[in-house]
This record gives sequence, C-alpha cells and structure tokens, in this order.
Amino acid sequence: MTNDTTAKRAAFRALHETGCFIIPNPWDLGGVRLFEKLGFKAIASTSAGYAWSRGKDDGQLTRDEVLSHFRDLSQATDLPVNGDFEAGFADEPEGVGANVLLAVDTGVAGISIEDRTGDDLYPIPLAIERVKAARKAIDSSGHNVVLVGRTEGVLIGRSNVKEATDRLVAYAEAGADCLYAPGVTDLPPIRAMVTAVAPRPVNVLLLGSTMKVSDLAAAGVRRVSIGSGLARIARSALEQASRLLIESGRLST
Repeated sequence: MTNDTTAKRAAFRALHETGCFIIPNPWDLGGVRLFEKLGFKAIASTSAGYAWSRGKDDGQLTRDEVLSHFRDLSQATDLPVNGDFEAGFADEPEGVGANVLLAVDTGVAGISIEDRTGDDLYPIPLAIERVKAARKAIDSSGHNVVLVGRTEGVLIGRSNVKEATDRLVAYAEAGADCLYAPGVTDLPPIRAMVTAVAPRPVNVLLLGSTMKVSDLAAAGVRRVSIGSGLARIARSALEQASRLLIESGRLST
C-alpha cells in the first residue's frame, strides 16, 4: 500500500469523467478490506452506518468523530475515499468553509455537503452560499478534492424532483463538482437531472431491488452510491439471526 493522497485524489476525479462507477459505503476497516478485495475503485463513508457502529443514531456523530473516521479510512487504503460530511457541521458559510478545510486535511478525495438542517432544508440562498464557502475552502487548500453538492429534499419529503433539480443546478453554478439528490429513483427525472447539470457528473443512490446500475449508466449517471444500504442489510441479518438464536437456540445456515 502506497497511500499516495495526491494520486488517490487524481484517480477519484478521473473516475467522474467517463463511464459509471459504483462507490460502496463501508463503516469499518473490515469493510474497506472487503471492498478492496472485490475490486471497487473507490469507497465512501456512510454517516448512518458509522453512527450505528458507534451505538448512535444517524446525525448524532460530532464533527471530530467524523473527521477521525475520515482519517482512519483514508490512511487504511489506497482507494480514494469520499467523505459524507453531512451538512458541514455548521449553519453559516464561514463555519462550513472552516470545517471543510479540516476535512481536506484528513486525506479524503471527495467531500459531500448536504442542504438539510434537522427535518427541513436550508433556504436556497443560504444553501448556495454554503456550497460556495466549501468550494472556496477547497480551492484555498490547493488540494484536488471533489466537492459534492447534495440536496436532501426528496429523501426527507421536503421537495419534489423539480425543486431538487433546481437546487442541483444552483449548487453546480456555486462550484460543486458532482451533484447528488438521494431519493430520486425513476429514470426520466434522473435523465433530466443529468441533462440539467451537464457536463458535471451526477451521483445516484441505489435504493431497493428494482434499480439497476446498468440502467443508471445508460441514463448518463457517472457514479452510483449505496449510502447506508449495506449497513442496513447487515443490521437486519444480525437481528434476524439473533432472534432465531433467542427463540430456537440455533443459528440459521
């Protein structure tokens, strides 16, 4: 393992330029090793998965816990790491910018900043300024880190696909390198998002069993992430096996 941060960042940006790649989300170093072995080209953290592994709910991690996790992931692998930095752990743009600089220092190749505050979204003017602050911080660092502009509106039921697309366009104009609206699952609006922010790449969250990476690739999606999906599957399997153990005194085969 060489763990050349500059090379990882260059490789990560190149992945966004052509084709479509899957970016799985480990929550521990065991998962990192598995994804390396399976041949994935990059990984992304999962705020929910890591929170669960720490005995917390999603959204309860502190900024410093997340930064430490970014550093652990980045130092453990030659794969580029995209850091799920939630809402940047600050409301005002100045705070977002300062925290993004701290995230850059952990060695991640990408940083996602979302527009969710509690159960709602930041007003669009403030959300745009927050993306601009993140962009300015990355540029001032001199490091080749991909900035992902992420809107949570569809996922939390606070906006429709059209509103989410408008936000992605605004975030692209504010300096985001990649755009992401988790919760959008139908191909026609996904194609519309790809067109609206072109030539910047779009990330789509794979949800459920009916979405297929091949269909998303054909729609022009550049990267497909899993979010907390694998962590949820693992937790569900653990719970089911544990219930069987309690109820019947045996393990499933």
